[in-house]
Amino acid sequence: MTQSQTNGGDGAGAIAMAEPPLNNEIIMFNRSLSTSSCLSKEDEEMTRTALSAFRAKESEIEKRKLEVRERVQAQLGRVEEETRRLATIREELESLADPMRKEVLIIRKKIDSVYKELKPLSYSVQKKQREYKEAVDAFNEKNLEKIQLITKLTDLAGESENLRLKKLEDLSKSI
Repeated sequence: MTQSQTNGGDGAGAIAMAEPPLNNEIIMFNRSLSTSSCLSKEDEEMTRTALSAFRAKESEIEKRKLEVRERVQAQLGRVEEETRRLATIREELESLADPMRKEVLIIRKKIDSVYKELKPLSYSVQKKQREYKEAVDAFNEKNLEKIQLITKLTDLAGESENLRLKKLEDLSKSI
């Protein structure tokens, strides 16, 4: 009979039986022994020793199975306890999320209503900005024309002053 021990990461090893116990074979062996009269006392003693060793191994295997079952049951108990704890935490979080969700919806509605109010204002502000820019551009054009006229008048005034001085000079030379 072969055994394999597995460890699922939880510290509890599980023993898997590759073959079923050989009880039927032992019974058959015992029957054959009891029917054969030619076995000696040594053979009977060896058979009893082998049988008691087999029963000891089988008992050990049963103990291990029980230990593994106990460990598995303990792990299952811990898993169930943790599952209940997580379920409680989830319920608490969901109960907290409901009021927050309502508050978020209320805030979103307020934002939407403010946006709806601001949208037409935005269009009117853009329109006023265009009108203001056009007015500033028109004002700058008029001022540019005035500045150009003032510059021309200043130039003319400077020329007329030069002419006046020249005439005065010419007059003073002629006198």
